Amino acid sequence: MGERIGKILAIDDNEDILFALKLLLKNHVELIKTETKPEKIPEILNNESFDVILLDMNFTKDAISGQEGFDWLNKILEIDPDAVVVFITAYGDAEKAVKAIKSGATDFVLKPWQNEKILATISSAIRLRKSKSEASNLKNKQKAISAIQDQPFHEFIGNSAEMQKVFNTINKVAKTDANILILGENGTGKELVARALHRNSLRKDEVFISVDLGSIAETLFESELFGHTKGAFTDAKKDKQGRFEIASGGTLFLDEIGNLSLPMQAKLLTALERREITRVGANKSNKIDVRLICATNNDIHTMVHDESFRQDLLYRINTVEIHLPPLRDRISDIPLLAEHFLGIYSKKYRKSIKGISSDAMKKLSQYQWPGNVRELQHSLERAVIMSDSNTIQPDDFFLSSKNEKGTEIQINSYNLEEIEKNIIVKVLKQNQGNVSQAAGILGLTRTSLYRRMEKYGL
Repeated sequence: MGERIGKILAIDDNEDILFALKLLLKNHVELIKTETKPEKIPEILNNESFDVILLDMNFTKDAISGQEGFDWLNKILEIDPDAVVVFITAYGDAEKAVKAIKSGATDFVLKPWQNEKILATISSAIRLRKSKSEASNLKNKQKAISAIQDQPFHEFIGNSAEMQKVFNTINKVAKTDANILILGENGTGKELVARALHRNSLRKDEVFISVDLGSIAETLFESELFGHTKGAFTDAKKDKQGRFEIASGGTLFLDEIGNLSLPMQAKLLTALERREITRVGANKSNKIDVRLICATNNDIHTMVHDESFRQDLLYRINTVEIHLPPLRDRISDIPLLAEHFLGIYSKKYRKSIKGISSDAMKKLSQYQWPGNVRELQHSLERAVIMSDSNTIQPDDFFLSSKNEKGTEIQINSYNLEEIEKNIIVKVLKQNQGNVSQAAGILGLTRTSLYRRMEKYGL
C-alpha cells in the first residue's frame, strides 16, 4: 500500500482478531481504531470519520447467519450514507457475499485472511471513499456555481482616474492569494471588485462563494460558515457543509464583515489562523484552502480604535486594502455608467431609447448619489420604464433633493430606533414603496433594508 493512507475502524468481538488486524495495518494506514462492542458504533461515528470500516458479520446473537452484521451495516449507513464497509467473517459463502454487497457493503473478506488480499481490499476501499468524498464536494460546488450563475451580474466599469487606481491594484494582486479588504460605501460595487479579483486569479475555474454576514443571525453564524453534523441542534436533519468547505479551492467573499460581533470575530480569526474549521457538533476538524476577500462600508480602522473590531483579525484580512470611491467623487464616470445601464434596461423592457438628453445627463452629474452606483442603476431602470420618448429626459428621473419641500425628517424623539424607523418610512413613501430605490438612497443593501422593515413591522 506504500505510504500510510486512510483511517480504519475495526469492530469484532474477538480481541485476538483485532490485535492481528492492528499488527498488520499499523504500518500501512494513518490510524487503526478497534472496538469489541458494536453498540458503541453510533457514538464512535458521531465523533470521528473513518475511510473504511471493517465489520464482523457475526457477534453473539446469531453465530452463523450474519444477520447481526447486516443490522449494524444498516445502522452505519444511516449515520453515514457514504461509509465504506468491508465485512469480515469466518462463515462466508457466495450467498452471503452477494447479500452483503446488495445491502450496501463494499467488499467481503474471509477469516482466516491472506495478508495481501486484505491489504489490497482495504487499499481499494480507501480509494472508493476518497472518490465518494470528492464527488460529494463537486456536487455541492456545482450547486453553488449554478446558484451564482443565475444571479444578475453587470460588468464593473469606469474611466476616471480614481477607478484606474482600483483597476491597477486589482491587476497587481489578483493572481496572488493575498487576503483582500475592500472598503467603500454601500452601492459602490464592492462585490463586483471581489468577482473581478476572482475572475483574474489562479482560482478562476473554481467556485466563488459570496456571504452577506449582515444577513446571518448570530445563532446561525457557525452553522452557515463552518457547517454542522446531523443532530448537532434541533433542526440539523442531516450533515451540512459550511461556506468555508464549499469554497475550499476557490474564493470566499465575506461582505459586511464590520457587522460581526466580537465573539464571532474570534471564531473567524481562529479558523483563518489554523486554516481549518470544525463543524458544529463534530470533534474533528477539516482543512480549508480559500482565497479570502472581505468588504465593509464601516470605518473599520476607527472600529479597531474603539475596540469594536479586533486588530489581529484586521491584520489577517487586509494584506491589501482596496478603497472604492463614492460615485460623487468620480462624476466623470456617470455618463459611461448611465449609457451602460440604459442599454441593459432598454433591451430588458423592449424600449427603443437612443440615448440620454444633455439636460438629463446634467441632472445626473449634479446629483450627490448617496446610494452610489446602485442608486444610479435603479434610477436608470425606472427612467426607462417611465419614458415615453426615444430619449431620456430630466423629468424621467425622480431624484431625492435636499432642497425639495417636505424631505426633511422631523425629529420628535432622540430614540435612535424611532429615528431610523421614521427615516425608512419617509424614504419608502417618497419612492412609492420601491424597496430597491429606497435601499439605494439609504445606502443599504435590499437585504439590510428588508431586515429593518421586518424589525419595525413595516
